[in-house]
Amino acid sequence: MTHALIVIDVQNDFCPGGALAVPQGDEIVPGINTLMKAFDHVILTQDWHPAGHSSFASSHPEKSPFDMTEMPYGPQVLWPDHCIQGSHGAAFHPDLETDRAALIQRKGMNPAIDSYSAFFENDHTTPTGLDGALQSVGITDLTLVGLATDFCVAYSALDAAKLGFKVTVRSDLCRAIDLNGSLAEARDNMAAAGIDLS
Repeated sequence: MTHALIVIDVQNDFCPGGALAVPQGDEIVPGINTLMKAFDHVILTQDWHPAGHSSFASSHPEKSPFDMTEMPYGPQVLWPDHCIQGSHGAAFHPDLETDRAALIQRKGMNPAIDSYSAFFENDHTTPTGLDGALQSVGITDLTLVGLATDFCVAYSALDAAKLGFKVTVRSDLCRAIDLNGSLAEARDNMAAAGIDLS
């Protein structure tokens, strides 16, 4: 059991009708459910923001959703309010088979720092603890699926590669926001890091 599947943020707010909907985000759910059966170890990640999070455009009266701002840790896209702790939007898509998950890794809980990656907050230094959890059970290879390819999937994949995991991203089981060319940039960055974009 050295290979784990990480399912990134398949939550209501990232699916059609949600606050930060990824186009066709719900279409990947049946394929992910099928893929889970091939893995002994499945991890789900869950964006889990407190209300009024600093990455929300509503926390910056002069800004609009998808504007950029500077945070102490660097550039930050400002998002619509989404995945607020305990809300319907933060819940997993109702068709996602969550029972197979050995671990649910929540992220984005610090109100002052956004967290795209399942491994580190956006300051790139504060760990979530997922690396240690995977190492403790002998995981060396990771396959990533979920939402969105160009943000949380890509950041997680790149961090996993830096940490020494062998990483595959199943592009057919991801969907992207594609904000100002972000998908092409993310794919280039992942390819350059040696990540298998199958």
